[in-house]
Amino acid sequence: MDIGIIDEIIDKHGGESGALIQILLDIQGAVNWLPKEALARVSEKLSVPMSRIQHITTFYKTFSLTPKGRHEIHVCLGTACHVRGAQDILATVEEVTGVKPGETDPDLNFSVETVSCLGCCALGPVMVVDGEYHGNVKPAETAKVLSQLKLTETAEALEKLKQSETAEVLNLCACQ
Repeated sequence: MDIGIIDEIIDKHGGESGALIQILLDIQGAVNWLPKEALARVSEKLSVPMSRIQHITTFYKTFSLTPKGRHEIHVCLGTACHVRGAQDILATVEEVTGVKPGETDPDLNFSVETVSCLGCCALGPVMVVDGEYHGNVKPAETAKVLSQLKLTETAEALEKLKQSETAEVLNLCACQ
């Protein structure tokens, strides 16, 4: 955990305790969850009791105290979505990502959640991927959207590997 990122976010908000919720949202946006070290730093820098921070982070569902994947997938299982095949959508999500509801994959690429309602019942079944709503989805469309994300993740991982190998070669050349 890079405390420097936390300090930058706090400083961006003037170190004001009145900006606590926005600071927590920004931290979660930067690291995909709220690690204990980050909460302790916020408590220290804002002079806000940890009990208040814990109350806020456990009260609002938007906050996560456990690591989340870079891509968040929400599948609505409300009545309208359920009768239109939401279980098939959820099964496809699990099959493509290998992640069950309430879980995150070990590489922190995908988190899957089910929700009771997304407020767009006429579009059911509905899946939300990284804030983008997909309505009237079928399993094939679900698989296509998620497979594209997986390809992107794979390409990014390969690019990072290539960059690290290039850096290693350059370091070896510089040493000789």
